[in-house]
Amino acid sequence: MSDAVIALDKDLKVTHYNASTLSLLDRNTSIEDMTIDKVMYLLDKDDKSYNLKELIKSLKVSYNSTDFKLIYPEDNSSINIYLSIAPVHMGYGREEGGYVISFRDITREKSLDDERDEFISVVSHELRNPIAIAEGNLSNALYSITNKHSLDELQKEIDQSHKQIIFLSELINDLTSLARAENNKDPGKIDKFNPSEIIQELANEFSSKAEEKKLKILAKPDPNLELLHSSRLYVKEILQNFVTNAIKYTESGGVEIVAKKTKDGVEFSVSDTGIGISKADSVKVFNKFFRSGDYRTSKSTGTGLGLYIAMKLSKILKSTITFESVLNHGSTFKLLVPDQKPAES
Repeated sequence: MSDAVIALDKDLKVTHYNASTLSLLDRNTSIEDMTIDKVMYLLDKDDKSYNLKELIKSLKVSYNSTDFKLIYPEDNSSINIYLSIAPVHMGYGREEGGYVISFRDITREKSLDDERDEFISVVSHELRNPIAIAEGNLSNALYSITNKHSLDELQKEIDQSHKQIIFLSELINDLTSLARAENNKDPGKIDKFNPSEIIQELANEFSSKAEEKKLKILAKPDPNLELLHSSRLYVKEILQNFVTNAIKYTESGGVEIVAKKTKDGVEFSVSDTGIGISKADSVKVFNKFFRSGDYRTSKSTGTGLGLYIAMKLSKILKSTITFESVLNHGSTFKLLVPDQKPAES
């Protein structure tokens, strides 16, 4: 059996166990005749020490739980376990039998469950706010039309609603990208493309957004660049996230997109003259749904998924992301993409 199984007598001493038990307990010596509290050290769901002996003695019927952690006293590390305890009742007139305990490691499943619950909670919150705001603004707009208010008031309400709809669209697009990034384990089709073309495309595509904020956006390709073998789609998607953030958090100056040749591939970088990232925030920028607490970020909407998705995609590409930032002076995000040229046969 892959599950650990321990048989206890009426005094809660170990009488039998299988090989999986020693493996899961990380022991290489016999546990026979040891009482269960000397074999298994548990924490409850509040991470407090739990008296397993008292639980077992109180049982009249089978018991199952996924709320416990098994502690390894040597280093205080722990794993989440599924725990099952079944009293063994002998026939009428015979001595009470004891108990059978089975348990298995569910750390990964528990982690996925917690992440799923957090994801659902955050997405629900992120969806609820813009929908409520858009609904309120549209209600006001309808009221303004009915009561023949000024066009300025009407336009203000519609503009606010439009911004919330754009945010919802960005969130849906990010969630789609997130699903692709978390489900895919390889880049799929390897393309052969010109890195200079990608950064020029980005500069052209984002020029109107930059102009709206009176920013300059420039593409600076290395003249020595050669064709790169990688996923063109993923490389561009990562760089789009960098450029979007650069424009969003820059009020004056500009954005520069660079591609230069390296020993093993191409290094792309996106630099801005924006608000920068504090040291406290720099360790969290790649976290899912993270948005800085800097008051200046509240001026623009965002899902907090862009850099998380970029990091996920970079791992699929076997590439690396690094960044440098000085608060109030700007940031530079770099993507080092190795050339995955197929071996010649």
